[in-house]
Amino acid sequence: MKTENAKAQMRKGVLEYCILSVLSGGDCYASDIIRKLKDAELIVVEGTLYPLLTRLKNDGLLGYRWEESSQGPPRKYYRLTSEGEDFLKDLDGAWNELVEAVRQIRIKY
Repeated sequence: MKTENAKAQMRKGVLEYCILSVLSGGDCYASDIIRKLKDAELIVVEGTLYPLLTRLKNDGLLGYRWEESSQGPPRKYYRLTSEGEDFLKDLDGAWNELVEAVRQIRIKY
């Protein structure tokens, strides 16, 4: 397996967690989410983001509101629901456990 493919699969696996983490900082427009992920060097395109946002919304983890824009049509701003906040806390714990498990494996082997 090529390194780039493995890295892409790793990023794909944590993308949901990263989106929820971004939204834990406050409501965001989709392009703001993409920008924040890119700032962290996690490159995501709209074609990947929007289906994930829809699934997270359908799962009750996200809500949204419409806001008028001076530069075009109204914008949809996403936010974490209380269920989403609880889910993110669970993911935080799972992430920490995973990082520690990988660290232990790397140390031992």
